[in-house]
Amino acid sequence: MKRIAFVLIFIPLLAFAGPMYSPTWGFFIDLPEGYEFIDGDGKDRFSFNGPQGLMFDIVVYNGRFNSMLELVNDVNAKLSNKGDVDFFEYAGRLASVITLSFGEFSGWGLAVELNSNTDTKPIMLALAYYPAANARGGELDLFCLSALDSICPSEGARRYPGPIMEYSYPRGEAKKTPLVISGLTAMIHENDAEASQVLIEREFAIFNSYLNTPFLQDACIRYYRFIYRDSYSRISDAVSAIARNFAVGASGAKMTDDQKRLFAQKTLTFVQGFSYERDLSGSDFLNLVTAITQGRGDCDSRAMLFALILAKADIGSALMLSHHYSHAMGLANVTGNGARFEALGTKWLVAETTAKIDIGLIDQELSDTSRWYAVVFEE
Repeated sequence: MKRIAFVLIFIPLLAFAGPMYSPTWGFFIDLPEGYEFIDGDGKDRFSFNGPQGLMFDIVVYNGRFNSMLELVNDVNAKLSNKGDVDFFEYAGRLASVITLSFGEFSGWGLAVELNSNTDTKPIMLALAYYPAANARGGELDLFCLSALDSICPSEGARRYPGPIMEYSYPRGEAKKTPLVISGLTAMIHENDAEASQVLIEREFAIFNSYLNTPFLQDACIRYYRFIYRDSYSRISDAVSAIARNFAVGASGAKMTDDQKRLFAQKTLTFVQGFSYERDLSGSDFLNLVTAITQGRGDCDSRAMLFALILAKADIGSALMLSHHYSHAMGLANVTGNGARFEALGTKWLVAETTAKIDIGLIDQELSDTSRWYAVVFEE
């Protein structure tokens, strides 16, 4: 059987190294590195080839089907698909997961409602699949699931766990949970820590496949970008509680430059007080739900938590990474003296999260800026 052909016209081969946005329908996708846009009309239909024989297709239907069930039944009939279908709610909209087993292909599909200003409900259908005979099918399933999980049907979903994780690991009941700061509590869903760690390990396995390839740095940036998105709403209430606890200046007033730096320093001191912990048998990244409730983690967990707390306080923040030094640090867009690292036109103040030193200070042995690169989450 030929590959699925959601194609209207040919568009020259293009490669992407970051999230893609549809101005027509308002959705985002953040595919693993190495996917190449090969066909489509750039509006309603998109086709990609990925590494190791992977394929990924998107089509948006607007008014053609009366329901998602009708759409899914039509697709399964046309493909002679033998896989199962399951429906669920994702971020307040109907969605469905489709197991793909048709012809010579295996994989996964996702259908999800999109926003619309019309009476019709547009539905995005995304299919991620590969030749079933591929001996690395188990590994390729991870790529398929990650590609589908990267879909954000709206701007708001960019700070919410992906649809595959939401389907596979429902968040459960929100419960008042003690935080690492004595006396502070926050509402955290009962399954958030486990789900987040599963996401981290899946994405780490994908990232590992890019070692010794030209895609390594971009794959690493995507890995941390994915974790940030998955973590944001899981710890949003906790981060808000901590941000209020660190508040400087009058309540509700916009912080001055000096107050922003003081806030960043308080946040840095907080994560510096965590117990240092590593787990070299896996991703070596502790999920942020556990980090913020138990006060432990490695450099990158702390640096991302630092960035999230600053983002909640409307202070520019980012992550600074080095494969050479095997280290991560936080970055803050605040004023004042100190070591800085320039990325995307901003000279960020460096925040070392594992040594108890002030913001802006850095070990001389780590100061070669050519060995570092940045991950900016809120562009």
